[in-house]
Amino acid sequence: MKTLLLISYLFITIATPGISHATHGDSGGGAASTQNSDACRNVNQLPELDCASAPDSVFADNGRLWTVWSYAGHVYVNYSDDKGRSYSKAVTVNLTAEKISARGENRPKIALNNKGGIYISWTTPLEKRFSGNVRFSYSNNNGRSFSEPVTVNDNLDITGHRFDALTVADNGNIYLAWLDKRDKLKAIKEGKKYTGAAVYYAMSDDGGKSFHANKKIIDNSCECCRVVIDTDNRDLPVIFWRNIYGKNTRDHALVNFDSANKAAEPVRISYDNWQVDACPHHGPDMSLTQSGNMHLVWFNNAEKKHGLFYKRLNKDNSSSETFSFGNYNATASHPNVLSAGNRVWLSWKEFDGKQETAWVQSSDNNGNTWSDAKIIASTLNGSDYPFLLSDKKTVYLQWKTTQEGFQMLVVDKSKER
Repeated sequence: MKTLLLISYLFITIATPGISHATHGDSGGGAASTQNSDACRNVNQLPELDCASAPDSVFADNGRLWTVWSYAGHVYVNYSDDKGRSYSKAVTVNLTAEKISARGENRPKIALNNKGGIYISWTTPLEKRFSGNVRFSYSNNNGRSFSEPVTVNDNLDITGHRFDALTVADNGNIYLAWLDKRDKLKAIKEGKKYTGAAVYYAMSDDGGKSFHANKKIIDNSCECCRVVIDTDNRDLPVIFWRNIYGKNTRDHALVNFDSANKAAEPVRISYDNWQVDACPHHGPDMSLTQSGNMHLVWFNNAEKKHGLFYKRLNKDNSSSETFSFGNYNATASHPNVLSAGNRVWLSWKEFDGKQETAWVQSSDNNGNTWSDAKIIASTLNGSDYPFLLSDKKTVYLQWKTTQEGFQMLVVDKSKER
């Protein structure tokens, strides 16, 4: 019963109606706004960021904050030079409107290279339920315009190619990973059983002009949880996702790459043994360091081991003890992790039956010990998941709430970075 209640909560929190809010902390955002603003209703002008329910952001090396979001069939990109207080005019990525997944675990993504390139991915749903295609576009002129979108999955069956994850390495290679059901569809046609989906990826080594053939990493992944991808200190991708073990054990797996376009064997990361014949819509997160460490967080709801968890994988393949955080009884959910040197930050969201709260917790010694958890903001009116990001000087928490709109909340101004 706890599992069913939690999954229901995860589906409804983004759009739950309410009346008033109270926020705390140092916010970089401007005046309160709502998704029902005049700009959102006016078909003759571009909508504003506050019209969107599921934005994604990243800081460029020069401190500019870039954000991607969608509204009414279009993906938009704009930027802020004052940490989210004000934004440039939005630029439309896809000139031809199409359906766009922009909710919870499945939203448009943005990544930057170190030469001013801007890369965007999203999922467009198809006519069949739980089906979709992974879409991609890029800008080589600092976001003034974007390329004609292309479909990255080279299988075009009306089935699932969704929950995309995007990253770009320092050497310019672009990687997309996603959950794919082409093999499940094939198995069904052959009268065979196939559990879950598969994890696929594609690589571009020409700035996004083309992609190499799709490659499968593993069968039997969870079919609708966030996939995360980043590049390590070798400029190679690392992918982290919720996997299915045995009949229906939903734990987590990770894969490194042996070379630019060759994945190694996936390894199992969590052993919580959550037995559930359903998709939790609750994927993990990851932060990599230049020293070779990996900081990992996830949620599981097993009978004996449930809640939010953190683990560090060291470059010598050893690992830290698993650390449990958040209040399980307040539905602590959707953990996020960010690291810089020996410092690590965690964030997540809780709901006490009345208000939603965004929490943070930090470590100064590589995740060995942790500060007390604290609330950085709260709301009574529905919200997106909180996300940590840094401009290399300050750590922020991006939190989009229905009433306040898009917020950049200061988490840490430490000079150690």
